[in-house]
Amino acid sequence: MKKFLWLIFIIPLFILAACGGESATDTNNSDNTNEEETAADNQSAEGTITYESENGPIEVPSDPQRVIALSGFAGNVLALDVPLIGAESFSMQNPLYDLEGVQEVSDENLEKIIELDPDLIIGLTTIKNYDQLSEIAPTVTFTYGEYDYLDQHIEIGKLLNKEEEATKWVEDFRARAQQAGEEIKVEIGEDATVTVIENADKELYVFGDNWARGTEILYQEMGLAMPDKVKEDALEAGYYTLSLEVLPDYVGDYLVISKTEETETSFMETETYKNIPAVQNDQVMVADAREFYFTDPITLDNQLEFFLDNFLEK
Repeated sequence: MKKFLWLIFIIPLFILAACGGESATDTNNSDNTNEEETAADNQSAEGTITYESENGPIEVPSDPQRVIALSGFAGNVLALDVPLIGAESFSMQNPLYDLEGVQEVSDENLEKIIELDPDLIIGLTTIKNYDQLSEIAPTVTFTYGEYDYLDQHIEIGKLLNKEEEATKWVEDFRARAQQAGEEIKVEIGEDATVTVIENADKELYVFGDNWARGTEILYQEMGLAMPDKVKEDALEAGYYTLSLEVLPDYVGDYLVISKTEETETSFMETETYKNIPAVQNDQVMVADAREFYFTDPITLDNQLEFFLDNFLEK
C-alpha cells in the first residue's frame, strides 16, 4: 500500500486575560505571550503551506525533504533541488537524473512507500490507491494535459514552495529555445519540416507537438514546421500509429528517431526507410528515448542541446 505521512504541527496558544488594573508583571507576561504566539504562528507558517490542488486545498510541507514522485515528475522535483527519495520505473531509467539514494517505487507497492516514510507524494490522477497514499502523507495529483509542459513545472514549483525558481527557469528556457529556433531556421530554411517518430512493440509512432520526445521544443518553442500529413493525423491526438509502408508519407526534411538499445529497429534496414529523402540526405538524428520521455527542466535542457548540436552541427 502507498503511504502518505501528513506533517502535522500542533502548537498550543496561551491567551492571558487581564483582569482589573494591569501591573508591570502582567504587562511583561502579556508581551511575552504575544511573542510566543507570534513565534508559534511563524513556526506553523514555516511548517506547512496550503496548496490549491484540483481536489481542493491540501496542507503540504513548506520545505519538503522526502518526496516521492510517481507518474514522471521526478525531474521536476530534482530540478528544483528538492530531496527525492522515490520514483517510478521510467524515471529511474533516465540517465540524465542524479538518482543516488533514490529508490524505485510504484503506486501498487504501498509497503515500500510506507517504508520510505515520505512527507509528500506527487502523481497523476490515474495513479492507483490514491486514498491509501493520502493516509500516508499529503498526496497531490495532476490531470494529464491540464497544464502545458512548462506551466506544469511552475505548478509543481507552487506545490514545492518554489514557484519563483520554477517561473524564472521557464522564462529563461523559453527565451533560449525560441532563440535556438531562429538560429536553426536560418540554417535549414523557414519552411523545412521535421518529423519525430518512435518504434516500440514492433509498431511505428509519429508524434504531434505535445507528446514529449522533444516535440514541444521543436514545434511549440522553436516554431519548426510539421509535415502536413503529421499535422493531419497526429497533431490533435498527440501521436499516430504507422505502418512501415506509409512512413515515407509522414517524414519531412528532417527526421528525429527516439529509440532505446532494446528497441526493434529492423525497419531502418529496409529499402522503404533507406529511400526516404531525409535518410538519403543524412538528415536523421537518433535520440536515446530514455532521455526524451519527459518534459522536466533537466530533460528539456538536454533536448535543446541535442537539437542545437544536430541541426547546427556544433
